[in-house]
Amino acid sequence: MTTYPMTAHGAEMLRQELKELKSVKRPEIVKSIADAREHGDLKENAEYHAAREQQSFCEGRIQDIEGKLSNAQIIDVTKMPNTGKVIFGTTVTVLNTENEEEITYKIVGDDESDIKNQLISVNSPIARGLIGKELDDVVTIQTPKGAVEFEIIEVEYI
Repeated sequence: MTTYPMTAHGAEMLRQELKELKSVKRPEIVKSIADAREHGDLKENAEYHAAREQQSFCEGRIQDIEGKLSNAQIIDVTKMPNTGKVIFGTTVTVLNTENEEEITYKIVGDDESDIKNQLISVNSPIARGLIGKELDDVVTIQTPKGAVEFEIIEVEYI
């Protein structure tokens, strides 16, 4: 059985999405299907087929979220002592030694990752290169753009 590492915030976001799908989206789709049925012949009824497709997508997403939540390994780093070691859920500030650019990342689960908000997946090359390292370590990480050297300048358990 596969477990999905997830932060407490990520699990809460999935629960909210699940609640929205079940209590708002699902009833809307059922109503759309009922309305489309009233238009007559279902073979050539584009509204009906579109609503059924939406229903299929919605039900698939509900099953996906329920499966992930049931197999979630929720990790709350705020309850752990800050040892300066980079682990899942930590917020890490690194310095690119080549261009002196500081970047802050939070290492999260796959479903929570959002690079625009500096949330990187635990399975990304950067996260894999940082996990297990400690404050002030210098690491070389193989990225899609080539090897990049980073110095870990801050590790937060927030």
